[in-house]
Amino acid sequence: MDNKSRTNLFIHGLFVLYMYALIKIILFKFGSIDVTWLGMQLKESLTNPAHLIDRLESGNLVPFKEIATAIHVQTSHSLMNLYGNILIFIPLGFFIGLMSLNKRSTVSGAILKSFGVSLCLESSQILFAIGRFDVDDLILNASGGLLGYVILQMFVWLMRAIPIRPEMEIKE
Repeated sequence: MDNKSRTNLFIHGLFVLYMYALIKIILFKFGSIDVTWLGMQLKESLTNPAHLIDRLESGNLVPFKEIATAIHVQTSHSLMNLYGNILIFIPLGFFIGLMSLNKRSTVSGAILKSFGVSLCLESSQILFAIGRFDVDDLILNASGGLLGYVILQMFVWLMRAIPIRPEMEIKE
């Protein structure tokens, strides 16, 4: 296996670990994962569509509502939620950029992929009845993914812009 293949395998392995941690933190809030209970919750949601609609309607469907509240109130919980939703998705932006370095990747693609992952997680909260759907989480998570992607792209640009010279020999 050559170095490039090993590097790709390493990056993809880290990505899998990151996704596991992301799911565990967002959906299970550091608690245990009970597959039997999840199956029962999913069955209940799928057999009772009104339950899904109620859960969706009880969430935040107004963009920037919770963000504005967090900025205005500034409790430790609201600020942790605000910054945490951004910070936890920054690595996703790194991975989006890293896994597409040799392909054409775009800022809009990074935003869409981050938004898509966030939408899957938010929708899972409704399906499994383990959280509250919040459109502001989608905005903050996509912003975090975008931030990570832009930081990586700036780093790559900087590394390409700086000429790498062999170390100068030190004469005694």
